[in-house]
Amino acid sequence: MENRELIEKLISGEEKAYILLLDKYHRQLNAYAFTLTHDQSAAQDIVQNVFLKTWKTRKKLNADFSIRNFLYKCVYNEFLNTYQKNKAVVLLNKKYIEYSHEVAVEMEDNKMFKMIDIVNREIKKLPPKCQKVFILSKKEGLTNNEIADYLEISIKTVEAQITKAFRILKNELSNKY
Repeated sequence: MENRELIEKLISGEEKAYILLLDKYHRQLNAYAFTLTHDQSAAQDIVQNVFLKTWKTRKKLNADFSIRNFLYKCVYNEFLNTYQKNKAVVLLNKKYIEYSHEVAVEMEDNKMFKMIDIVNREIKKLPPKCQKVFILSKKEGLTNNEIADYLEISIKTVEAQITKAFRILKNELSNKY
């Protein structure tokens, strides 16, 4: 079937002409698309889209033009469109990931600083002796024996004050966290 006759039959909606078009050009167009994409699946998608669009817009085909050249040009244009969409999506995903990471880190830092500030405020509300023992133990890192020697109190008193501090902090902070 000649080019003109094939296009005229496509325009009139003859499915046999469409099947002939597929048989004649599918393999060639797939190979061409593969040279552009280097991805067999993407190449097949491009060619399939070209054939679908060709069928849908068949009434606009011009019998004076080469159907072969038209199909190759369509494959190239479809590749460009796909590439541009993918490029935009990849760029958008990259920006989203970068921004998400920044926000997450920022939020985590802010949350952490807020939590530390709240805990410090609650420690300042502890009774004076309890507060002093707790700070020496948890902030300064002294052992119970060192605290007992430094404050000239018994180890049992140090342990009791630390337990009391934890109980008070737990009660006050459990509502907030």
